[in-house]
Amino acid sequence: MVRITHHRNKCIGCFYCVEVAPNRWQMDEKDGKSTLIGGVDKKGVYYVQIHDFEYDENKEAENLCPVNIIRVEK
Repeated sequence: MVRITHHRNKCIGCFYCVEVAPNRWQMDEKDGKSTLIGGVDKKGVYYVQIHDFEYDENKEAENLCPVNIIRVEK
C-alpha cells in the first residue's frame, strides 16, 4: 500500500496535482486549493492509503508540487 500526505493549508492552488492524478485530486472552488480525494483530516494534514497502481501518477504530483506539500510513500 501507498500513503499520501497532503499539507492542504500550504497549498497555492497551482493545479499540477489535479492535472497528473485527477482520480485522487480535485480543486476546491471555495478556496482554490487542492483536495486529496478520500483524505482524512488530522489537524490540517490529510492522509489516505491508496493502491500501488496509483503510485506513479501521485509520485509525479509530489514531484511537480512547487511548495513541496505532497508526500507519497510506499
